[in-house]
Amino acid sequence: MIRSLLAVALAGALLPALPADAAPAKVADPVRYVDPLIGSANGGNTYPGAVRPFGMISWSPTNTAGDQTNAAGANGYSYATPRTRGFALTHVNGAGCHPGAAGDVPILPFAGAVTSSPTADTTDAVYASNFSHDNENAQPGRYTVTLESGVKADLSVTTRAGVGEFTFPAGSPANLLFRVSNSLNGSEDAEIKIDPATRTVTGSVLTGAFCGRRANGGENNRKTYYRLYFVASFDRAFAGNGTWVNDQLQPGSTTAHGGEGYLTGANRAGKGSGGYVTFADPSVRMKVGISYTSLDAARHNLAAEVKPKDTVASVAADARQEWNEQLRSIEVAGGSPDQLTTFYTALYHSFLEPNIASDVEGTYLGSDQKVHRLARGQRAQYGNFSGWDQYRAHTQLLALLEPGIAGDFAQSLYNLAQQNGGVWDRWVHVNGPTHVMTGDPSAPTVAGFYAMGVRNFDVRGAFESLYRQATVPNPAGLSDKGCPGQCEGQRPNLAEYLKLGYAPQDVCHCWGGAAETLEDSAADFALADWAQRLGDRKVYNEMLPRASWWRNTFNPSAGPEGGYQQARNSDGSWVWPFSSTSDLGFAQGTSATYTWMVQHDVSGLAAAMGGKDVAAQRLDAFFHRPDGSWATGGDGFRYDPTNEPGIHTPWLYNALGQPWKTQETVRAMASLVYKTGPGGLPGNDDLGTMSAWYVFAALGMYPQTPSRAEMLLSSPMFPKAWVKRDGGPTITINAPGASASNIYVQNVRLDGRAHAESWLPESVVNRGGEVTFTLGSTPSKWGTPPVDRVLPAPAVPNLPAACTPAGTSCLQNLQYDTDGIATADAKAQGNLDGKGWSFPAEQLPAPGVQTLAQVPYLVPPTTGTSGNFTSLRGQRVYLTPGKYSGLDVLTTAVNGDQQTDVTFTYSDGTTSTAHLAVTDWAATSAHFGEESVLGATTRYNVNGTEDGRAVHIWHVTLPADPARTLTSFTTTAVPNLKVLALTTRS
Repeated sequence: MIRSLLAVALAGALLPALPADAAPAKVADPVRYVDPLIGSANGGNTYPGAVRPFGMISWSPTNTAGDQTNAAGANGYSYATPRTRGFALTHVNGAGCHPGAAGDVPILPFAGAVTSSPTADTTDAVYASNFSHDNENAQPGRYTVTLESGVKADLSVTTRAGVGEFTFPAGSPANLLFRVSNSLNGSEDAEIKIDPATRTVTGSVLTGAFCGRRANGGENNRKTYYRLYFVASFDRAFAGNGTWVNDQLQPGSTTAHGGEGYLTGANRAGKGSGGYVTFADPSVRMKVGISYTSLDAARHNLAAEVKPKDTVASVAADARQEWNEQLRSIEVAGGSPDQLTTFYTALYHSFLEPNIASDVEGTYLGSDQKVHRLARGQRAQYGNFSGWDQYRAHTQLLALLEPGIAGDFAQSLYNLAQQNGGVWDRWVHVNGPTHVMTGDPSAPTVAGFYAMGVRNFDVRGAFESLYRQATVPNPAGLSDKGCPGQCEGQRPNLAEYLKLGYAPQDVCHCWGGAAETLEDSAADFALADWAQRLGDRKVYNEMLPRASWWRNTFNPSAGPEGGYQQARNSDGSWVWPFSSTSDLGFAQGTSATYTWMVQHDVSGLAAAMGGKDVAAQRLDAFFHRPDGSWATGGDGFRYDPTNEPGIHTPWLYNALGQPWKTQETVRAMASLVYKTGPGGLPGNDDLGTMSAWYVFAALGMYPQTPSRAEMLLSSPMFPKAWVKRDGGPTITINAPGASASNIYVQNVRLDGRAHAESWLPESVVNRGGEVTFTLGSTPSKWGTPPVDRVLPAPAVPNLPAACTPAGTSCLQNLQYDTDGIATADAKAQGNLDGKGWSFPAEQLPAPGVQTLAQVPYLVPPTTGTSGNFTSLRGQRVYLTPGKYSGLDVLTTAVNGDQQTDVTFTYSDGTTSTAHLAVTDWAATSAHFGEESVLGATTRYNVNGTEDGRAVHIWHVTLPADPARTLTSFTTTAVPNLKVLALTTRS
């Protein structure tokens, strides 16, 4: 069923058949297959403007939907809203906050008289123009559009500078508006100076505030951390000029300053400053340089990168050549035009970040907002690091293809950390710590660089800095500023984390305790592995056990499927209610997704789930809807290809000994959610991460662990590919039978020798090699030895303690989730029914072993706030395995009578069923034949009162099969059915 659906899904992408002796031609001009408009719709948040690889400047439209304090797309451009208020000089590819990062200094060519302040045009009704996509052309390094106003804008760039040519309709006014304060997120201040004598416009904007308006970040991130300077010169004299501040137009003025603030809507509308210049000629050429350090640096950047005689055409030609050289990092042969467009556009997007932030003379703005010089041996300082996203695919591709840039990037992050009190921020915008997202992504990022052979950075300094942040609590880790979403600490509440072995949901000072534990486990594995490579056994032995702490938030009892990651509190209790489709305890994902986020210990995760076969069956359900079709998002229980926490999961089958399922799953997702056209990305590109995923998928390999260099294998999409590391060896991938139907690997040869494993050793990444795939249309058993790396820890964590023997019975321990008992002096401590009512402790037995209805039970605590009832929420309740004839249950129901079927699971995988019917606790008599063994003459309420209403706890017996070993039971979700104690009878 799955294979037939996959064949249908991929039928449209079939490759043309080749003669048996014909070799496909290598792509000679990859730029022709790049479509920068891919991802500009459907939430991809890409931008189509002119940019060089890793460029500082990226000249692209800011589209408007009628609100000057916002933009039509998160990063300025939305394909569905073709109306622009200017072409901004900086962008970040695919960031998800709206408005996103940068969008600094929009420049609008305006074919009309400037008669009012553009800032007063709060709905962009006047100083903006529609355009048709028919009149738009985007290609690597160049962007051209003719607006509905008749103005043509033709833009091209170098790394730090650009050339723009603007042509106005004959007879119309010709103005360029510099909206210096109108960055996407607003601005604290801005300034402009117009010099008619030298035909220059200079200025700057003081801004920052990435994600500053998102609800879960609050005003903590509405702050300044950089100033962008610009210098623009013209080939035509000014026929007029003016400035504006707020709603006041100042014709003839040459200076202005004023910011917009970091709010939006009415709180920001009508604020800000800018200036305009007017030309008598219908065409004008502008050259512009930018810098984050000074106006002089912007001038030097412009002078160094743009020659006096340069035009848009000459700069664009050079940009095309540079992009072709960059894109030839991976050369492919064969493939359909659509495949080539999807592939090379993804590779193009992967090379947009990080962005060069240093000047041609080696100066850059640090995270302390001071100007610094490059470290010894560093070629450039880079900014823009969305760590939580990028370390799952993008940083590995960067290290694979551009190890030199990766090293400079590692040094850049280390520089910024040193300037930030030692803290490595998880989301760096240009130079600024924004604290966005969760976890400690710098550790797996930089450790992964090192594993992939990157050495051109201060290795020991970076390692020791990251190790210190992972072991020495920082005061910022106790702050709730910006939480959730933008918590300040690199390792939130580290002292409590080290004490408990997990991030407690109630006091973690983080976005979500379970997610933080998983992220930190991955980071700690990275540090342990890196320490081993550096020969530091002490740190290795300290950090490796911490890599297993994901087990401390894995609850085998959560859900009937066999356990999930679940948030827990500092007292050890699990956070209820629990749903596998809930994001409680997680960040931008559900428990169902995050449960798989243990790439460094998949074997251990499988063991915790009940074995590799059980884990594989759960993956099957994760990727497929009940009808067998592929899950492609919109269902919290299943795979979400639009966001990062689960994008590694298609490759997990390799670790479970079923690699053919990785092959079909990767191919299906690559075909179903990656397309040509503006909607061609499944979600936020997140600085190239989703695009990097596709590049790996097309090559048929993907990082096994974020911080290591082994590559898991799937099936390549192209007959041949050459992966060329800059300054290093080449990995050649041969897959002559690659097609939409041949998705299954039959065998693999590595450097001419048979290769039985479904992964490549890191030696291939670091020394190169030739990998040859034989592909077919049916699954094979190739690669079935599973990837095996089990960290030192118990196989299944967090099961209840062993039962307490008592004669022929065994008193089972339960994991309690509800405090349903209170004391007279603390009536607010209990709430059994969700309405504030609880049992009085004084009328119930004391905790410990008690005999009730001739059955011994282990009565839980009845004072304080500890849980003492288990709600049957559909979880799996584990028992100490044994051959039992039945279960004696102390139970009650709230909010009416409750019934459910109880499914017993035995050690041989078989099941049996018993029906459980329980009468409401406040009923006067049992409705289903239960025995009232505990009762009280009143109920307490959280408001401090009691109602004098009699309530009951009932005794119920459920039969089991004594010939089989009982291990657990499940029910449907009936959270109003509560269990106080449970005893099994032999």
